Amino acid sequence: MTGTQALPTAALGNTRVGAQGYGAMGISEFYGPTDAAEARATLERALELGVTLFDTADVYGSGHNEEFVGEFVRAHRENVVLATKFGIVRKADDPAFRGMDNSPEYIRRSVDASLKRLGIEVIDLYYMHRKQPGVPIEDTVGAMAELVAAGKVRQLGLSEVTGAELRAGHAVHPIAAVQSEWSLFSRDVERTAVPAAAELGITFVPYSPLGRGFLTGAAPTTGEGDVRRGMPRFNGENAVSNTELLAPLRAIAEARGLTPAQIALAWVHARARVHGLSVVPIPGTRSRIRVTENVAAATVELTADELATLEPIAGQVAGDRYADMTFASAGRE
Repeated sequence: MTGTQALPTAALGNTRVGAQGYGAMGISEFYGPTDAAEARATLERALELGVTLFDTADVYGSGHNEEFVGEFVRAHRENVVLATKFGIVRKADDPAFRGMDNSPEYIRRSVDASLKRLGIEVIDLYYMHRKQPGVPIEDTVGAMAELVAAGKVRQLGLSEVTGAELRAGHAVHPIAAVQSEWSLFSRDVERTAVPAAAELGITFVPYSPLGRGFLTGAAPTTGEGDVRRGMPRFNGENAVSNTELLAPLRAIAEARGLTPAQIALAWVHARARVHGLSVVPIPGTRSRIRVTENVAAATVELTADELATLEPIAGQVAGDRYADMTFASAGRE
């Protein structure tokens, strides 16, 4: 399947986007070295195929990702919906450090810095990347709403929030999208966040819909500088056990003449019908071949039997998404 069918569109707040977006994080770091020319060509190919939502964050490459994606966005401004995020802080002298800051002062500084790096006048979708413990979500969204009033941001999003947090934030200002990890390997968001989003008419944007590479059908190698080295499910006996869970995924893919990645993405798209909400997954890749493959999955419909075969996988996954699950919404439920 080569992506000859048109990419459907999906609602995202007060606009519509291609039903599959693009996550740019891996261009700058986390998954090994990048060929910049091929990465730029991949962005161009995604847009050509109907992808319009492009997702970055100030923390990816400590600003590099916004600069890289910004050049592409400026060349296609009228056809791109640009999402970026604030809230995760890093230390120059400690690459492993991850902190959080949701203070109004930090938000105001962050949006101006992102606009400068991106080289644009307004951000289409601005996310709180992580919720800082002890800071009420109402205060954070209130500060974000000021950015909309100032014309710096068009729509607001929240990432890795519980259903209760999503409802509380939405009561302060309309939330267009909620972003969290959601895949055949990671379904904790279905407990409270997904039902809340469906109830409120908020688009769900699954990140890592391919399980950070696991669901491509080949257990990913985790070399130096690869963020997965610090994630429990990618290491030791957990990795061995989780690789064995891919057998039904591979079998369905082989029977359909598709790739395991396409079946995994088709499963994510199917959740839109299951839960009655708009779903726009944002798989990341630095390859034109892979982005073509990914987009093609948006029009693959799995049968009831195939979905039933895939249903038990998440419940058998060994290891948490993060070594410290307080960094994810599931740690607060």
